[in-house]
Amino acid sequence: MFTKDLLDKNEPLRKKWEDEVKRSIAKHADQKEKWTTVSDLDIKRIYGPDDIKDMNFETDIAYPGQFPFLRGNQPTGYRGKYWTFRMFSGMGTAVETNERWHYLLSTGQTGLSTAFDFPTLMGYDTDSPKAKGECGKCGVAIDTLADFNDLIKGIPLGKISTSMTINPPATVLWAMYCAAAELQGVPLTTISGTIQNDILKEFIAQKTLMCPPEPSVKLISDTIEFGTKYVPKWNTISISGYHIREAGSTAVQELAFTLRDGIEYVEDAINRKGLQVDQFASRLSFFFNSHIDFFEEIAKMRAARRIWAKVMRERFGAKDPRSCWMRFHTQTAGCSLTAQQPYNNVIRTAVEALAAVLGGTQSLHTNSLDEVLCLPSEHAVQIALRTQQILAEETGVANTIDPLAGSYFVESLTNEMEEKAWEYIHKIDDMGGMIAAIEKGYPQMEISDAAYKFQQQIDAQEKTMVGVNKYVEENEKVDIPMVAIDESVEAEQLKRLAEVKRTRDNNKVKECLKNLAAACKKGENVMPYCIEAVKSYATVQEICDVYREVYGEYRDPGIF
Repeated sequence: MFTKDLLDKNEPLRKKWEDEVKRSIAKHADQKEKWTTVSDLDIKRIYGPDDIKDMNFETDIAYPGQFPFLRGNQPTGYRGKYWTFRMFSGMGTAVETNERWHYLLSTGQTGLSTAFDFPTLMGYDTDSPKAKGECGKCGVAIDTLADFNDLIKGIPLGKISTSMTINPPATVLWAMYCAAAELQGVPLTTISGTIQNDILKEFIAQKTLMCPPEPSVKLISDTIEFGTKYVPKWNTISISGYHIREAGSTAVQELAFTLRDGIEYVEDAINRKGLQVDQFASRLSFFFNSHIDFFEEIAKMRAARRIWAKVMRERFGAKDPRSCWMRFHTQTAGCSLTAQQPYNNVIRTAVEALAAVLGGTQSLHTNSLDEVLCLPSEHAVQIALRTQQILAEETGVANTIDPLAGSYFVESLTNEMEEKAWEYIHKIDDMGGMIAAIEKGYPQMEISDAAYKFQQQIDAQEKTMVGVNKYVEENEKVDIPMVAIDESVEAEQLKRLAEVKRTRDNNKVKECLKNLAAACKKGENVMPYCIEAVKSYATVQEICDVYREVYGEYRDPGIF
């Protein structure tokens, strides 16, 4: 990166500075001795040419749109197009969520993102005994295609990109989206969006589980194959580090485990389906957490692009440059928000959003200040959305591409993040892959240990959370409007579901479910059968019960 002459001249200058630092420390004995990131990476006092002297600009940094895509996939960055403003929303019934969607679109949101309630996430209907009391509480309740049609009413599916945060029942909800598009007269070749569909991170962190790992990954490969052939604009998986980080991982663990999950999915699609990597890799997407440590998050996102580009070219032999792109959505860190002094969350979210933008995200959700207390109010959501719009249109951060490139500190930290992530990836390779590692409890224990250590540091005031362990206000009064889902929502949803079951052709439903079960047993792609089943108004649970019956039901072993 630098000439020998420059490095030689730098050495005495650095020594002079170090001598001045020693004198300063001697005068201020109470200075903090150790400085670290939130994830406990050591941070030097200063960074200089020596810290990046072994980097090669052409192979390690390059220009935007050039391998290894450290500086972004697109040559024009945000000058060509802002990131997608995609606020996460889902509450109560499909009708209520549809109203929130239209409100967000009217205020400048450019993409939709769907939260489902817990029964839907787990593959159960509202009338299941396991779902009692949970209808619509943490997202929208979807039981049948009738609900889904209400959800997307007035939304032009051929023009709006929609993300759905759904995992075990992803095939079912995507089948509903495809069926709804066809009912709108929109060809599958034109719809765009994302199903999260990342089951490995569920075993690692979030724990909305249905079937064992092996058949669960098979269902994901089914969606990848179906999307490759029939829905070419759809991202059939969002490989998600967000929930890994929310579970308490470090930034390096989030980076490493997420990318190793991605490797597992690519291997399965190639080995199980016989797909060529360049047929489907360009539609893989990722999802990262933007936490509170500003530079660590920027370095993580830059490192992620470079690692993935190397993996796709060197490990899988990708030839198409788009196969080497890491396209990712980012959400600010829910786990960094506090119930204490909740208006501080506006500042936290703004800093985290800025880190995501400087890290080169293609899509962004900014958390609302009240999310740690309740479902977001419209007012809080508007502030969160305006945060993105101010960043994009007032601050100038979109004026130039990857403005921190070449920073001694940022490049050095990016290199360190990559190096430590590779150590994890190689260790999991040696275990036989991510499924084998999960069965051993390895990533789960690594995250558990990291979360425990961080909590100890908070309790000991080694790390600061403003309003929690420092600058605490006694007898604090919080005036936050609380949004809650009325219990009448469940009664309304139960009535609607009963009516659908009464009026549908139940013989047709039974036939569709029988055909789906046969396809599962034969190892066929389930997507065509799912689409036919939802068109006959088979419910989410009826289809997921087929999976549970054929593939078995998974119970988390509870590793400690």
